[in-house]
Amino acid sequence: MKHTINAIKPVNKEAGKRAQAHLNRLTKPPGSLGRLEELAVKLAEIAGNPLPEAAPPASIVFAADHGIATEGVSAYPQKVTEQMVYNFLNGGAAINVLAKQAGACFKLVDVGVAADLEGTGLIDKKIRYGTGNFLKEKAMTRAEAEQAILIGIEMAVEAISQGARSLILGEMGIGNTTSASAILAVLRGGHIEHIVGHGTGISPEKRLLKEKVIRQALAARKPDCENVVDILSAVGGLEIAGMTGAVLGAASKQTPIIIDGFICTISALLAVKLSPSVKDYLIFSHLSQEPGHKVALKMLGEAPLLDLNLRLGEGTGAALAYPLLESAVRILKDMAVFTDEGVPALQNSEKTYN
Repeated sequence: MKHTINAIKPVNKEAGKRAQAHLNRLTKPPGSLGRLEELAVKLAEIAGNPLPEAAPPASIVFAADHGIATEGVSAYPQKVTEQMVYNFLNGGAAINVLAKQAGACFKLVDVGVAADLEGTGLIDKKIRYGTGNFLKEKAMTRAEAEQAILIGIEMAVEAISQGARSLILGEMGIGNTTSASAILAVLRGGHIEHIVGHGTGISPEKRLLKEKVIRQALAARKPDCENVVDILSAVGGLEIAGMTGAVLGAASKQTPIIIDGFICTISALLAVKLSPSVKDYLIFSHLSQEPGHKVALKMLGEAPLLDLNLRLGEGTGAALAYPLLESAVRILKDMAVFTDEGVPALQNSEKTYN
């Protein structure tokens, strides 16, 4: 893991400046494409190239179970994780549809589903059969947390070596909003207010139970807020650790990572804690309905590209945002400049077309 972290370089600001200069020469008022131009500059900085690439993307979903689910914090039983993995493998999930639409290679990685799985396309990296119930014991050992991070690094680097120019990250694991909320509370110094949501659709009563479980678990486990591996070991999820590793791995290869919703954003927070330079490689796709997601994004100082009231996970929001990356790249590469058209460049950024 240290080798990967040490390989993460600051993004190339000079390439971003060159991309911005090119954007300002295009046949439009400067800045008139708003955040799409900001995205184009960011992609240029990540790639170290004023004319970056985003295609093809790879969609990687990490799946694992959570012992905390036995406390009744989810609307669905743990068995659903296994059922959804088979749905992914059969191509029937929302992320399958959206990844196909985006032209993404799809990978499903089992890092801790509580069942023996088999099927074409399954990447078996199982560390254990689900985490421990962190209300009563640690979620996993420190060695298991580190192993999950290393698997995530491996999966990201492998996808990039196979030609991926951007990563769409996602997860599946019944109970993982509870784990993500507990991690966020730790990173906020133990403050749990305004972060616990309804997850897969639990009742108000179950939401209060979920909050109570997290408070009790944090008091019992006492994770070190400065130590990512300790946090994951105490209250984390194997798929959360896997995504944390994937973020690190992609950043080490100067590849943009499209972050999905709440749970994926928590992995991003952990990766940034391990290496602050990671932040500039992250593209936040959407704002989910989980209240903790807004808190986590605020901690990162980021605003997502979309707000569609999503709460599914799987990487669906990231896949929906991917076409915006492709649009930003095509604007840079395919749009005409004023000098090509024999038209003087507009000087006033306040001007717009009539």
